[in-house]
Amino acid sequence: MATRSSTILSDSMNTRLTQIAHHVFSQKPRVVVSRSLGSDVMPLLTGRADIEVNVWPNDDSCDRKWLLEHAKGASGILVMVTDKVDSELLDTAGPSLRVVSTMSVGYEHFDTSELSKRGVRMGYTPDVLTDAVADLTVMLALMAGRNAGHTFSLVQSGQWPRLHWSPFAFCGPQLSTTSTSPKRTVGFLGFGRISQATLTRLVAFGITHCIYSSRSSSSLSEVQTSRDSSLLKRLPTLQSITPVAMDTLAKESDLLVVLAPGGPETYHLIDEPFLKKMKKHAVLVNTARGTLVDSDALSKALKEGWIWGAGLDVVEGEPDVPGNHSLVNEPRCVTLPHIGSATIETRIGMATLAVNNLLGGVLGEAMPAELSV
Repeated sequence: MATRSSTILSDSMNTRLTQIAHHVFSQKPRVVVSRSLGSDVMPLLTGRADIEVNVWPNDDSCDRKWLLEHAKGASGILVMVTDKVDSELLDTAGPSLRVVSTMSVGYEHFDTSELSKRGVRMGYTPDVLTDAVADLTVMLALMAGRNAGHTFSLVQSGQWPRLHWSPFAFCGPQLSTTSTSPKRTVGFLGFGRISQATLTRLVAFGITHCIYSSRSSSSLSEVQTSRDSSLLKRLPTLQSITPVAMDTLAKESDLLVVLAPGGPETYHLIDEPFLKKMKKHAVLVNTARGTLVDSDALSKALKEGWIWGAGLDVVEGEPDVPGNHSLVNEPRCVTLPHIGSATIETRIGMATLAVNNLLGGVLGEAMPAELSV
């Protein structure tokens, strides 16, 4: 009887182990999404039968506790720029994690070294937002030069009826060329895709010269020389495209556009000494990263008239930029809450690319935009 009982028990255990093994190996990969991507994009995930999807249910930033709880055992995680991807999240997810995809081109919220240590792939969304950011850059240049922020606030606060007209009230430097002012120079700090797209738009306003400074402009390669030559051919009214030193960039730019990457290497490149060298009628626009511009120095430059105005889509320390911030209260500074990519078309494109990166990583396939970590 003992032998038979042992046999029955053994058979039962084997059956159970087989069931457990079958369950483990047939389990669908699970992905965690830290924000709903809307009705145009979410079906790309929820409509699949081969993956399980967990989505943060609320219409606000994902709760960290929820993200950590659902990351356990996940194969992939799709995050927003507000979600920190660090050792805590990666350790919680565990060895099943294959990919983290972000719906952003920037990845300051990632600890890429921790991804590299674990062999976790990373997806991001470059290129998709080029045109949207270029459009906004031109808008800010116009708004800052033409005092749009200050004058708009006067109308909003009901002060227009009390304003007295005068010949030069609210006048600012004109972006386009005129018969009496036939030359305009735009300077770019960083000359990548978005800068080139911005230049293309500015040429229509009569910009005649382009200068730029970038990490590689000191040792111009054949590829960059060819790129600049191609741009000149495509933009026949543009007279020159010239790489220059930072000192020249400051002194010669009528409009200075900041479009370089963030990080320690570019921290406060636009500082007090730089701003003091700029033209008094110059306009500065930053649609890159807030850390490139020293906010205190810029505020001082605007107050003391070193430059004419500024248009900012990014501010150092954002989103913690209170109403009493010196730049927010500066009449000649137009400040927006980092909306460079905020068009319906662009955000759908970014979300779609983020999902396709996630699926590629989870399924062991090519990712459309993978960052090597």
